[in-house]
Amino acid sequence: MASFIIEGGHPLHGEITPQGAKNEALEVICATLLTDEPIKMSNVPNILDVNNLIQLLGNMGVAIQQETKDTWIFQAKSLDMDYLQSDEFIQKCAALRGSILTLGPLLGRYHKAFVAKPGGDQIGRRRLDTHFLGINELGAQFTYNAERGIYEIEATHLKGKYMLLDEASVTGTANIIMAAVLAEGTTQIYNAACEPYIQQLCKMLNRMGAKISGIASNLLTIEGVAKLHGTEHRILPDMIEVGSFIGMAAMTGSEITIKNVSYDNLGIIPDSFRKLGIQIELRGDDLFIPKHEHYEVGSFMDGSIMAFSDAPWPGLTPDLLSVLLVVATQAKGSVLIHQKMFESRLFFVDKLIDMGAQIILCDPHRAVVVGHDRRLRLKGSRMSSPDIRAGIALLIAAMSAEGPSRISNIEQIDRGYENIEARLTALGAKIKRVD
Repeated sequence: MASFIIEGGHPLHGEITPQGAKNEALEVICATLLTDEPIKMSNVPNILDVNNLIQLLGNMGVAIQQETKDTWIFQAKSLDMDYLQSDEFIQKCAALRGSILTLGPLLGRYHKAFVAKPGGDQIGRRRLDTHFLGINELGAQFTYNAERGIYEIEATHLKGKYMLLDEASVTGTANIIMAAVLAEGTTQIYNAACEPYIQQLCKMLNRMGAKISGIASNLLTIEGVAKLHGTEHRILPDMIEVGSFIGMAAMTGSEITIKNVSYDNLGIIPDSFRKLGIQIELRGDDLFIPKHEHYEVGSFMDGSIMAFSDAPWPGLTPDLLSVLLVVATQAKGSVLIHQKMFESRLFFVDKLIDMGAQIILCDPHRAVVVGHDRRLRLKGSRMSSPDIRAGIALLIAAMSAEGPSRISNIEQIDRGYENIEARLTALGAKIKRVD
């Protein structure tokens, strides 16, 4: 198990470019299973979750070629269906949450899929009902093999229909879309997720010959087609990394430029940080964050305490609440953080409290942060990263802290952030990776 040793108190300066979006990459890479023609994909992030998924597809029989550092070609001409029933496949799926996204394309093209209960972040209950209920509406039958801990899904005939999703699940919506594009007839998905990741998936599928309308809304209409063909696709910059860099700059009193952020796809993320008093200047498609000696939390029009809560797009993504929380510890003013979707995601705040942050954990979903306004700096500490987003929040805290910190279990951070210590060291951070 690797760790980061961080020497806090070093401001950053310079330019940094966000990696390709992790969540989009997992979806569009799985979508390559829908055709036997090659698909060329660029801006693919070099992170653990994506690399593990690429390896999994290669083991399944997909021909994979890496052209450049971030450009790959995938061709799923023929798959080893026996491998999909092997213990090795089940074990790899169980360790990688993104593997659930193979369900839709395998079912759509091969009418059969095998799925283990996927792993991933330990952030509370993450049910699969939306995936299964939606695909069941298309005509699939599920059998649970308790002895092996896997779901066996078959569909001799997929037929489109209208469905109302029980929740706007991003991966659930993606799976249903990928199954429906090759189904007979028309599928309508209401209460569909409409994040930029889903929009990108739909646009790529349309270039492959699919017929999807209503993109960017919560009502998608999919006219099934008989076959899809190859295409080229470029993955968006990772909005979560953009938000992480905004918070990092403010928290460490740094002046940085975040390059090529695809501002139109950031939604309310910049304004959420502005509510914490952070200045953000848009220069073309770059974000300039000036040095902040202080930043003061705003309030609502009636004077009540500022609150941040997650919501389906175009609401605030839950993946940035951990970053907003840690940045609020050095703001002037108080903030309520309400994490609605995951009941274990705020438990990392005990590590921030040990560093000197003033945080009241009201319950598993809510925390009140009383900002120090830099009068009291956080103190370096030893801690462990419980998940990707808490991991980057702890890294931000350690970079701003007085004295050294050690973060273990950084494989969680590696799952979502590409070569993060080298990229931040180039800006002036003092971060060392050790075994």
